[in-house]
Formats: sequence, structure tokens, C-alpha cells
Amino acid sequence: MPDPASGAGLNRLLLQARLETVEPLRRTPAGVPVAAATLHHVSRQVEAGLEREVSVELDAVAVGELAALLAAAPPGASVRVVGFLAAKSLRSRKPVLHLSEIEFLEGTENGFQTQVQVQEKG
Repeated sequence: MPDPASGAGLNRLLLQARLETVEPLRRTPAGVPVAAATLHHVSRQVEAGLEREVSVELDAVAVGELAALLAAAPPGASVRVVGFLAAKSLRSRKPVLHLSEIEFLEGTENGFQTQVQVQEKG
């Protein structure tokens, strides 16, 4: 487990959401594919022993292999995603979810499911 004093730590988010918006595929100056989307999550959660409805929108980005898959996804699609949070930029500290896994949930009741996971190289 990372030493909390070192600044390294756990940063992993699992979220089931609907794709609110999906932006077209673009490329960085180095030619790396990038796609962005807005995720919309609604659920019921228990907090302090009481159930409440929660709703949140979160910007997400896919880089590399996952970018083409995300860019081709239709708005309104239900997904389960895994990723890590990072600041949008040096100037904007707003969190953005950087995706490492995307699972499309439509069709799972019929035995069809698409899941893509990108393994970090290193």
C-alpha cells in the first residue's frame, strides 16, 4: 500500500452512468487519439442511515485505444466505467474522469455485452 506521506494513493472510481454527451474523436499534437464525454449518474444511496437520491454529471476522457470506442458510442447509452480522477488542466482544478475501462450495458439481458479494458504498459 502506498505511503500516504509520499502523496501517492488510491485513485480509482467505478461508476454506472448514461452518456449525456459524446464529443468527436480528436488527436493530440503527438497523434494520440482522445475522446471526451459527459456522464450522468443517478442512484439511491444510504448516508447516515438515511436513503437519498443522488445525481451527478462528470466529464470523462478516454485516451488511446478506448478513445475510438467512446467517440463511436451513442449519447444515451448506459455504461459502467472505471478510471481515475485528475484535474482538467493546470488552470482548471475541476475533476475529469480518465477512463481505463468501459462496459456498455445495453443488451446484457440477452447475453450480449461489450467491455474494453486498457492495461497500463510499464
